[in-house]
Amino acid sequence: MVYLNGDFIAKDKASISVMDRGFLFGDGVYEVIPAYNGKIFRPTEHLDRLQKSLDSIQITNPYSHNKWINILNKLVNHSSSTNQSLYLQITRGTDTKRKHNFDALTPTIYVESNPLTSKTKQELSKGFSAISAQDIRWSRCDIKATSLLANVLYAQDAKKHNVEEVILYRDNQITEGATSNVFILKNNILYTHPTGANILSGITRDLVLESASACSIQIQESSFSLDNIFTSDELWISSSTREIMPITKLDNKPINQGKVGAIWGCVFEYYQRLKND
Repeated sequence: MVYLNGDFIAKDKASISVMDRGFLFGDGVYEVIPAYNGKIFRPTEHLDRLQKSLDSIQITNPYSHNKWINILNKLVNHSSSTNQSLYLQITRGTDTKRKHNFDALTPTIYVESNPLTSKTKQELSKGFSAISAQDIRWSRCDIKATSLLANVLYAQDAKKHNVEEVILYRDNQITEGATSNVFILKNNILYTHPTGANILSGITRDLVLESASACSIQIQESSFSLDNIFTSDELWISSSTREIMPITKLDNKPINQGKVGAIWGCVFEYYQRLKND
């Protein structure tokens, strides 16, 4: 079952017009929200970010906070999976002809839920690999827009190289991953790119910082270089579906001699407690 424009229907029965601007232009925004043990995780933070994205592209939020929660809970309760990943998308809507500018339209709202299987600590402790690439995306990465062609190509490159992620840089400064935020640990200080137009500030990113603080790690939101990664003590990526993932090899070069660091373990455990609160 999915939600489309006011109705809960079978996924194979859901359809939109070919004149929908999301289909024609990628003119819309989206959000991904995890649910653990049948409970939506940090819904207010995710819906606040959705609101910021909508405001940024001049789409009026079609629903109140409570209505969004009701829709999401109904999908969560309908699923047989204990843990789920909720995907919701709002496009500008359907026009009468294809044109780049837009008039006031009725937004198209789509929500679906899929099973979410988080990796265990044992699985994560093996470490993962990534590659680096120049960040060629547009200059408003803080908007969670559906127009993700660059990210799709990065993800395909990761698949081609059999790695977990592509870590991006501009002017030799790390911005984020193609589908994640990036952190390095050096001398008990955790560094991550500051919030702004060059990154999508993840809800999980904020939880990583909270978890690191609980582990007595100093936080510094400042940019760092590709070279800094190779001399770091630990390298992590984070996202709603990956949670906190240690990267032990970048561009075939080991990080921390290819070993998962001890600080990651503390941060991971604290994050798990946040999930179960």
